[in-house]
Amino acid sequence: MEEEYIKLIFGLKLKQIRTERNLSLFGLSKLSGLSKSYLNEIEKGKKYPKPDKIAILSEKMEVPYDQMVSLKLDKNLAPIGDILKSKILKEIPLDLFGIQESTLIDIVSNAPAKVNAFISTIIEIAQNYNFSRESFYLASVRSFQEANHNYFEDIEQAVLKFAKAYQINLDEPIESSELKEILIEEYGYSFNETELNRHQTLDSLRSVFVPTTKTLLLANQMDDAQRTFIYAKEIAYNYLQYKERLYTFSWIKFENFDQVLNNFYASYFAGALILPKTTISEHLTTLFEKETFDEQLFIEIVNAFNASPESFYQRLTNILPKAFNIQDLFFLRFTHRADSERFYLKKELHLSHQHSPRANETNEHYCRRWISLKVLKTISETKEDHVFDLQISNYPDDDMKYLVISSATKDPFREHQYRSISVGLLINKQLQRKIAFLNDPKIKSLEVGVTCERCAIADCKVRQAPPIFLERKNKNNQIEMVVADLQKRFG
Repeated sequence: MEEEYIKLIFGLKLKQIRTERNLSLFGLSKLSGLSKSYLNEIEKGKKYPKPDKIAILSEKMEVPYDQMVSLKLDKNLAPIGDILKSKILKEIPLDLFGIQESTLIDIVSNAPAKVNAFISTIIEIAQNYNFSRESFYLASVRSFQEANHNYFEDIEQAVLKFAKAYQINLDEPIESSELKEILIEEYGYSFNETELNRHQTLDSLRSVFVPTTKTLLLANQMDDAQRTFIYAKEIAYNYLQYKERLYTFSWIKFENFDQVLNNFYASYFAGALILPKTTISEHLTTLFEKETFDEQLFIEIVNAFNASPESFYQRLTNILPKAFNIQDLFFLRFTHRADSERFYLKKELHLSHQHSPRANETNEHYCRRWISLKVLKTISETKEDHVFDLQISNYPDDDMKYLVISSATKDPFREHQYRSISVGLLINKQLQRKIAFLNDPKIKSLEVGVTCERCAIADCKVRQAPPIFLERKNKNNQIEMVVADLQKRFG
C-alpha cells in the first residue's frame, strides 16, 4: 500500500478508538502528552507517528501496540480499508468536482457505520449492473459536462488562437486536407489508409495512432467529414499538449481517468474548430426568429459545415446554453438495426434537469412515440441518407414538455445499422422568449412515456409491452385500500 494510505488507515483507527472511549482531541492530548494539533494531523492522515509516540497512545488508550499498527480494520471501517487498498480514490476525479480526498475521508470517518453501509450499497448496485471502471469514468465526465453547462471557454479560446496561428478561415467549411497538412508539417505525422481494412476484427475502428512513429492508421470507408473530425482531434492532442491520451477511435479501453477527460477535451476542441460558435449562433438566431419552423433552413445550417449531423447536434449542446441561455436540454444517440424492434440508447447528456428520456438497463421497451425512434424506423425502411423530423413531446407524469429535433443517418461501418441523434429543449418561458416558432401548428405534439412497461397512456397503437410496473403499483394500492378498510371495520 502507498504510504499515504497507511497514514489514513492509522488515522481512522486512532479516531475510532478515541471516540469509542468518549475522548475529545483535547482529552487525548492531556492523557498522552501529545499536542492537540499533532493528534489532529494524525487523524486526518497527514502524519504517521514514530514508534515511541504509538507506544504512548497504545498504553494510554489500553490498546495493544500490534493492534494499533495493524492494517486490519474492524467491520465498521473495513469498507473504507477496501476502498483505500483498491486505490479507487486515486481513480475518482475528486478534484474535478472540487473535493479533497482528505475531506471525503473525514466525512466517512465521522459516521463510519452509516456511510460505509451507503458505500457498500453503491458497490453492490454497480456489481449487479456490471458497472465497469470505464462506465464510472464516462459517468464522471458527463457529470462534469453537466456541471459546466457543457461549455468550456478555455477550449473555445484555444481554438480561436489555433485558427489565427495557422491561418484557418473559420468562416468557410474546413476540409480534411487542410488539417492533414498541419499534422504532417507541424507534428510529423504519416498516414496509412489500407492496413486497418485488412483486419476484420477492427471493423468498428475509424483510426489507430501509433505514437512511436506518429503513424495514423485510417479506415478507408470514411467520408471527408469523419476524416476532418479525426484530424482535428489529433491536432487537439498535440496543440493542447495532452500526454495522457487514447490511441484508437472509437475507444477500446481506458488506462486512467486523465485519458477519458483529455479524450473529451480533444473532441470538444475538434467540434469547436469545425463548427465555429459565432457562425452557428448567427444561423440559429435567423432560424429562431421565424414564426414557423423552416425545415429547409435547418437542414442547410446542418450542411453548411464539413461535419456529420451527430457532430452538429453535439455542438448545439455547447452553444445553446452559452449563446442563447437555453440550459435545460438533453442529447440522445440511439442505434437500431433494420428489421429489428430493438433500439439502444448509446449516448446521453442531460443539462440542469434529470430529464425523462434516460437509458434503461432492464430490457424495457423505449416509448415508440419518441421522434428519436420514429426517424430510425423511417430511414431503415426508406434507405434515405438523412431523415429529419421534430415534435413536441409531452411527459404527463413529469408535467414537462420538450421541443425535440432529431436526425437519423446510416452507420457507415455496419451493414443495415442506423443511428439517430436528438436534442430536446425544455419548453419554458426562457425557450418561448428565444424561439418564435414554438407555436407553429404544423409541429406535431404528442404525449409520450419513457418505457412501455411504465407508461399509462391508454390505447397506444405502438405499445410494445403491457404497463406491468404500473399494473403492479395499482394492485399494491388496491391491497393497501382493502387492508385499511379492514382495519377500520374491525378496529
